Amino acid sequence: MAAVNGGGVSLASQAYMEGKAVKETRALVADLCRQFYSLGWVSGTGGSITIKVHDDCIPKPQQLILMSPSGVQKERMEADDMYVMSGNGSILYAPSPKPYPHKPPKCSDCAPLFMKAYEMRDAGGVIHSHGMESCLVTMLNPSAKEFRITHMEMIKGIKGHGYYDELVVPIIENTAYENELTESLTKAIEAYPKTTAVLVRNHGIYVWGDTWISAKTQAECYHYLFDAAIKLHQMGLDWSTPSHGPIQQGRGAISAPVKAGLKDSNHNSEPLPVSSLRCILLDIEGTTTPITFVADVLFPYARDNVGKHLSATYDTEDTQEDIKLLRSQVEDDLAQGIDGAVSIPPNDAGKDAVIAALVANVEAMIRADRKITALKQLQGHVWRTGFQNNELKGEFYNDVPEALQSWHSLGIKVYIYSSGSRLAQRLIFGNTKSGDLRKYLSGFFDTNVGNKRETSSYIQISESLGVDNPSEILFLTDVVQEAVAAKAAGLKAMISVRPGNAPLPENHGFKTINSFLEI
Repeated sequence: MAAVNGGGVSLASQAYMEGKAVKETRALVADLCRQFYSLGWVSGTGGSITIKVHDDCIPKPQQLILMSPSGVQKERMEADDMYVMSGNGSILYAPSPKPYPHKPPKCSDCAPLFMKAYEMRDAGGVIHSHGMESCLVTMLNPSAKEFRITHMEMIKGIKGHGYYDELVVPIIENTAYENELTESLTKAIEAYPKTTAVLVRNHGIYVWGDTWISAKTQAECYHYLFDAAIKLHQMGLDWSTPSHGPIQQGRGAISAPVKAGLKDSNHNSEPLPVSSLRCILLDIEGTTTPITFVADVLFPYARDNVGKHLSATYDTEDTQEDIKLLRSQVEDDLAQGIDGAVSIPPNDAGKDAVIAALVANVEAMIRADRKITALKQLQGHVWRTGFQNNELKGEFYNDVPEALQSWHSLGIKVYIYSSGSRLAQRLIFGNTKSGDLRKYLSGFFDTNVGNKRETSSYIQISESLGVDNPSEILFLTDVVQEAVAAKAAGLKAMISVRPGNAPLPENHGFKTINSFLEI
């Protein structure tokens, strides 16, 4: 192995680079490349992998980086073939040249893209695969800018996602040279803060994780899901809908986004009639209320005050019930290997130890934006204190109070269905700059009736409302998958297009509105 000038690297640092941790990581990269070759991810010298050398004594951004070389037979690599780099990407050690017919060693062409994942996502490992599935899935719709899929078990293997969630993976266009992808990959990472992967059309995929295990697990899940989508496409089935039913003409599960706030082919600028409606069912986030209120006000408030709330109310019945639910949820999370899950000690370990573990789990759940009852119930109790102390006020789009009053005067019953707890819903609508809006509402539903992307949830709601026909209920949401589920239950559904909402796929098949006053 040849040393590269590292800018005054000390002997101690050189010793560390040749120590056990680096040697084991070198061997790991070589072993993973052999595994990935057998999967078809790195054949023909394509693809690459990089892993940070984990050391609890070194801050993650400063940990050494190991990277496989470019243009070599990945299945024949040995531990000494790896490049060793500093945390900022400077090459500290390079492999020695091998005799003909081997090419001179060259660091991976993927290096600039790998570094973006390290810098922007604090990754612990990144995988670049040329797997056939990741290539073909981008060709199903040549104009698509995203891959979308839902209701597949392997989605649970992707960080921050569950079975009912919609997985969205951005697609960028290929270039002649790998490093030319850096700018478009950077933009994709910025535009999709929840993603852990970026597809490259006609090329492959980049996948990262907090650790090499997380990166590998997610890469396996992504390839499985791409393969499933391709097979469902061959069968004429739509993998982007909960039912995976026949693909509708003009509808594609891989789609180009439409900018929120603009009219699209589904938009009807004429007022929509309410004469046939008995009930209106409203989502909150992105429909009645700006997403920023939830993301930038409510979530941070819950995160910053959860410890204080648990400490002050620890012995109350509500908090003990919250702790019971969280214990159960965390046990399931630990069994499933969910990132961020921390074991909660028994009560006899002491109040402070229990609260510390609870706070760690709640913070991880909030970061992942998980839609689970245990979190939502506790958040509701924390927010209750904030609203009671006038530290929080519900925020709504300007048209919402007027529309609620109008519908109420027409005898139309209005209900709320949100992933937030019913307590949280009542607090938001009961404490606003426009006064108490609950007088215009007839009831509240949360995930206790079921997931918002499940048709059965809307069937249960329609049955509880006592309408003669589910079509007498109009559901308004900003999420296409929720609208699909409601429509399958017989409800009318429309998409709320508000500033800051996520882009909508083309040809989603639903009418859109920019204001409730259009109804």
